[in-house]
Amino acid sequence: MSSPIATPPIPSLDTERLILRGHALSDFADSLAMWSDPLVTRFIGGGRPSTEEEVWTRLLRYVGHWALLGFGYWAVREKASGKFVGEVGFADLKREISPSIKGTPETGWVLSPSAHGRGLATEAVRAILAWAETHFEAPRTVCLIALDNLPSIRVAHKVGYREILRTTYKDAPTLMLAR
Repeated sequence: MSSPIATPPIPSLDTERLILRGHALSDFADSLAMWSDPLVTRFIGGGRPSTEEEVWTRLLRYVGHWALLGFGYWAVREKASGKFVGEVGFADLKREISPSIKGTPETGWVLSPSAHGRGLATEAVRAILAWAETHFEAPRTVCLIALDNLPSIRVAHKVGYREILRTTYKDAPTLMLAR
């Protein structure tokens, strides 16, 4: 049997109110609770809450991104309480979308309903973009947002993303933004 792949540690990022760190098995229950909430998924994945199997696969994908690509998603917790509030990071999901964004880090964020409307998404995304500026060869990143997801579109604009086109992803009208 071969030995496991050695992976570099996932960096922790601190902001005024948040701690962003690599996912651990202990984050699974919180992640499942968040992704099972219809309010969270109304603009993501066809608007359907995720199953336990889907969230497990997502968690493995987060860890795999770090191991293979040197970037990925962070679990986001409030500094004051330690409470899990969401997930934010970068991915290369090899999406079947036109134009292709394969090879360009795609920025994403999702927060639990208790964290909505408090500026936490903007704070977390600013932190990861600052990290990207010193860790990506070319700091260009993209994000895909459902046309109806006005809160996420506002976050994207606040952190410097601009619409480059409107497209369709999995039969849903989608904005493609770049920074």
